[in-house]
Amino acid sequence: MTIKINGVAIVTPSEFQVTILDIDNGESTSRAADGTLNRDRIVVKRQIEMSWNLLKPAEISLILRQMADVFFEVEYPDPQEGTYITKTFYVGNRPAPVAIEKNGQLLWKGLKVTLTER
Repeated sequence: MTIKINGVAIVTPSEFQVTILDIDNGESTSRAADGTLNRDRIVVKRQIEMSWNLLKPAEISLILRQMADVFFEVEYPDPQEGTYITKTFYVGNRPAPVAIEKNGQLLWKGLKVTLTER
């Protein structure tokens, strides 16, 4: 699997999940007295969760630098479309919790990102 951010291929994540989100108009989506849902879906968006095991300094740096802008393009395999597509996303928090040194080389373990479609 190849994932590209801003046209640059990044290290394949160890975990990858696409969630298809329905965004409703909160003011006009409600339940009637009989429990029937009256729904006003305004758009369908994607959210991508990715995480990595061990990353070398150059690998984690590349991933994080590609997400430095407020919005960025991501090419990824989409389950609904059945093919690779490109959409514009933004990223939330980017924890990289563990830095370890192995054989004199610094490695990062556990980088997690959640990308949400613009």
